[in-house]
Amino acid sequence: MKTLKNIFIGLSLVFTGILLAAFTLPQNKKVGRPWEIPAKYKTMENTFKDDASLLKVGKMLYTKHCKSCHGSKGEGNGPKAKSMKTAIRSLKSAEVQSQADGVLYYQSFVGRDEMPNYEKKIGDDEDRWAIINYLRTMK
Repeated sequence: MKTLKNIFIGLSLVFTGILLAAFTLPQNKKVGRPWEIPAKYKTMENTFKDDASLLKVGKMLYTKHCKSCHGSKGEGNGPKAKSMKTAIRSLKSAEVQSQADGVLYYQSFVGRDEMPNYEKKIGDDEDRWAIINYLRTMK
């Protein structure tokens, strides 16, 4: 009888461990579909590309608007990232960093799906480019 009780307790502990692991380990998230970028953004020029003085502004705006999802270092691990249905790509990745400035601009401010539209929240063009310039420092 004691062995049956020990087996039951052992199985209960294993089942509880598996159940807890399912809720605490990162869940596989879907990868977003490819972005459809309008032609005007593919060729859009960053008119503030060489303005290093905007990096401080870009960092401040990134911290205010982007950090909660993308994380302090752009790795896609901000506090809100866990609640997203779609995996957030690292802004440091070659995939992101190789994109044209206008493409990043579109993705960052027009958005889609879980990536919100920031055109009204960040209305100043100089501020938008300041964020793009700051994103470029995340390598």
